Amino acid sequence: MIVESPAKASKIAGYLGKGYTVEASVGHVRDLPTKPSEVPAKYKDAEQLVVGVRGDFSPIYVVTPTKKATIKKLKDELAKSDELLLATDEDREGEAISWHLLEELKPRVPTKRMVFHEITSKAIQEAVSKPRDLDLDLVEAQETRRILDRLFGYDLSPVLWRKVATGLSAGRVQSVAVRLIVDRERERIAFVPADYSGITAQLASADGDFKAKLNSIAERRVAVGGDFDAKGNLKGAAVRLTAAAAAKLVPLLQAADWKVARVESRPKTWRPSAPFRTTTLQQEAGRKLGFTTDRTMRVAQRLYEGGLITYMRTDSVALSQQALAAARTQITQLYGPSYLPATTRVYDGKVKNAQEAHEAIRPAGESFTLPEHTGLSGDELRLYELIWKRTIASQMMDAKGESVSVAIDATLEQPTEVAGFGLSDTARFNASGETVTFPGYRRVYIDSVVRPNGEDDDTTDTTAMLPGLQEGQALAARSVTAEDHTTKPPARYTEPTLVAKLEDLEIGRPSTYASIIATIVSKDYVFRKGKALVPTWTAFAVTELLERHFGHLVDYKFTAGLEQQLDQIADGDAKGLDVLRGFYYGTESDTAAVNKAAKITGLKPLTTALGDIDARALSTFPIPGSDLVVRVGKYGTYLEAADGRRGNVPADMAPDELTAAVAYGLLGNGGSQGRVLGENPATGRQVVAKVGRYGPYVTEVEPEDGTAEVAEVAAAATSAAAPNDATTQTAASKAKGGRTSKASKPAKPKLPTAALLKSMDIDNITLDDALKLLSLPRTLGLAPDGEAVVAANGPYSPYVKKGGEYRSLASEDELFTVTLEQALELLALPKAQARAVAAGRSAAAARELGLDPETGKKVVVKDGRYGPYVTDGETNATLPRGVDPATVELARAAELLAEKRAKGPAPKRGRAAGRAGGGRSGTSGSRSGTSRGRG
Repeated sequence: MIVESPAKASKIAGYLGKGYTVEASVGHVRDLPTKPSEVPAKYKDAEQLVVGVRGDFSPIYVVTPTKKATIKKLKDELAKSDELLLATDEDREGEAISWHLLEELKPRVPTKRMVFHEITSKAIQEAVSKPRDLDLDLVEAQETRRILDRLFGYDLSPVLWRKVATGLSAGRVQSVAVRLIVDRERERIAFVPADYSGITAQLASADGDFKAKLNSIAERRVAVGGDFDAKGNLKGAAVRLTAAAAAKLVPLLQAADWKVARVESRPKTWRPSAPFRTTTLQQEAGRKLGFTTDRTMRVAQRLYEGGLITYMRTDSVALSQQALAAARTQITQLYGPSYLPATTRVYDGKVKNAQEAHEAIRPAGESFTLPEHTGLSGDELRLYELIWKRTIASQMMDAKGESVSVAIDATLEQPTEVAGFGLSDTARFNASGETVTFPGYRRVYIDSVVRPNGEDDDTTDTTAMLPGLQEGQALAARSVTAEDHTTKPPARYTEPTLVAKLEDLEIGRPSTYASIIATIVSKDYVFRKGKALVPTWTAFAVTELLERHFGHLVDYKFTAGLEQQLDQIADGDAKGLDVLRGFYYGTESDTAAVNKAAKITGLKPLTTALGDIDARALSTFPIPGSDLVVRVGKYGTYLEAADGRRGNVPADMAPDELTAAVAYGLLGNGGSQGRVLGENPATGRQVVAKVGRYGPYVTEVEPEDGTAEVAEVAAAATSAAAPNDATTQTAASKAKGGRTSKASKPAKPKLPTAALLKSMDIDNITLDDALKLLSLPRTLGLAPDGEAVVAANGPYSPYVKKGGEYRSLASEDELFTVTLEQALELLALPKAQARAVAAGRSAAAARELGLDPETGKKVVVKDGRYGPYVTDGETNATLPRGVDPATVELARAAELLAEKRAKGPAPKRGRAAGRAGGGRSGTSGSRSGTSRGRG
């Protein structure tokens, strides 16, 4: 029997006993080649649209390099067996893995497909007794999706490399997800806030106090936030109450007569939500537990493989008869018969393109284990408890209560003119509340909600309780308060709301959402600010390019239509070849944008389709209310003024925060004129901090010359001079070469220049800091052979040098403290040993965070040659920008390490490796992280 993960194999082997050998494929064993060199020789001369896809859209599959040993082991075990059961997961991806195994192993014994949705003894025994044949429609649907993703990514990614920046990628669903996030940020940038006021009264009755809010004056409704549009204009009949008018009313209302004008009471019923499917689990775990989608799926995978929950990739909300019986029994035992409905509840799935008919996510088995009896802890316990509560609540009685709405009139002592409302002697206030008479399912579980502005909330208990009130009853005002408000822009997407939006638009599959979000974060399209997903300016540039030149391919309806076609293939109602042809070459109903994508392939030179793409225009974004623009360059994002001044854009600044005022402030802290730090006493020249195209740096300037363009290049050259990266040296020489072509002209003397260290901030750098930088490279003395020993800063790490020998230093601080003796000791060591010594010294400053909940290993945050990172001693994960190594917590570190493990070993460096797409991870056996394939 072949399953996907070692953990699952071990569990199932225990249920089957002797006579069965259970092995794991550890995810996919075959995939499309990632670069031309991996294409088998027999296909070398075949026409290929992109790497691994031939001209007739037939794929070329190769065994993943890391899986060759796995295939050999499986073949050896198969040779000793008399039957083969393919027991990979029960979705399209699992069906495809079984097909690939069948194709590669070529079994000569009877072979059957076996599926199960929970790992319990009974479920496994039933699955063994009821095998089926491989579903080739599901296989074709997955294969078509894989080819579509390869065509999209390999055709469009090179366009991004040439026109935006290297290392970027495009994906069929990934790029649409980025567009959604960028569109929301565009709305926030264009948003014009509106100011308005309201009045709240604290009122007293015989049965208690309560709050009421001003609703109308002179029978004209007072405007609230929802009455304003995105441009700050009123969009209905409501009238804005100004701050001055509110302040005028407050003392008059304090002296007014208050009376209950109307009381309306109506029964209210709350009904439980359906059991979890993949996306609703991701959303609720995000809101209630603070989990990312990737973290949710990783924890759920462990619970499933441990036999505690059913399969976690499902579109279904149905419960089996066994599960219904288990839930009803437990409800009666725990809460009594009054909480049990007369009949079971049946839920209709809301997913239009529901995949295979699975069961909802629920506790596994014929009886549900109580959370406190599972022996779980940490993330596993929290997620299991959430699933258990939602499942039990879905079969409980409705909650019952009463909703009360009260209108209250405040009669002024005399008619008063109120700006915008006219003359009036009465103001109407409203109060509302609710009471729960029977808690029903809410005794176990309260649903999360999304507020009207798009913000998440994890509770519905926001309505106040009201005392008993009667029509005509007199009230007393304890206090009347004016409140000033400003309308808020649409909330940014969080992971839960993005998942909900993608599902609503019918884009992508629920099983791929975690990997899509992980990809757009890792590719620097998005960064997290709290729970919000914030687009980078790079994301703006990429989205702008795709919208202008390949608009159809990032169109929401077009992408959803492709998803529907894939579902039709899975149902046997469409052919994959027809879908691929329509996508690649276009059909009569397609627009020219689809055909344009076909030109950016190996069939025609890439440059013929790139000539009309203006990279500078696509990467330039005017800042409203200023003469400044944001530019996305090959070396980062920067501000530029009409007079050529430049300034850095902070990495953690959201695009909508970059207003004209903020931008001018940033420009003042390091434009081309620079910030004067003081005078170098040794030379008498001014020392200036600047921002150039290669980043922040310090330089000296002559009194009569405030600009030093050559200094900027010198700063880049200084940083690039380290020999530990030949590519960097070449790039640096090219950068210098662009300005040295006129070497015959008299050259200006090169003034001392140095790039800032990674730990420095241009806004806070002092003259002393700058003078230390300008002292680099620092000559430490002479070696016994007479050669100079130098300490210098390179693009990846500080180092010491003697002739052609280089050794890394542990930290930037050592540039200024390392002695000649210490440097000679390092230089005498072999490179590997020297690195270990440097690592040992830097480890002294490492911060321990605790034990990784997944591996049990100690997690430490360190400062490495590529910046701060976290490690468990085996896996390293770079800290994303905006994450402070001094404050990063264990949960975030564990999340980053898990994402890195899910990606598997890093591909070999090179152009083709950067274009690699998807497949399941070869290291974890799960489909978390990027192991689901590129979106």
